[in-house]
Amino acid sequence: MEKIYLQVIGIWVLFVFVAIFNGSIRQFLIAPKVSELTAHQISCFTGITMFFIVMYLWLKFTSASYTGHNLIIIGIAFLFSTIAFEFLFGHFVMGHSWAKLLHDYNLFEGRLWSLVLAWTTIGPYVIAKYVLGKI
Repeated sequence: MEKIYLQVIGIWVLFVFVAIFNGSIRQFLIAPKVSELTAHQISCFTGITMFFIVMYLWLKFTSASYTGHNLIIIGIAFLFSTIAFEFLFGHFVMGHSWAKLLHDYNLFEGRLWSLVLAWTTIGPYVIAKYVLGKI
């Protein structure tokens, strides 16, 4: 297995901690001041920003080589890992209903979680190609 793919495991675990930190910010700092929907929307954008920073630092400083193809595979792996974790952990550990878990996917109700997933999918490629100019 290529070194870059081994690093992906650590980066995704870091994403989990970043998401928990972001959720804590939403819960304790943002939610008391705005509506639940607004807190969700702000949190989605702060999450995207935090994930950008993690991906940027990782791709800028990694000694592993990578290609555009690697980064597309990595983005898809981030997507499926995140969705699997969200639904499996969210339902079976946290006890959330399937309806509650699916609720954040409804763009027509202003729910922006899909944008976070889209970013985690395309982010590695976009950052490497257009921000860092490495591919």
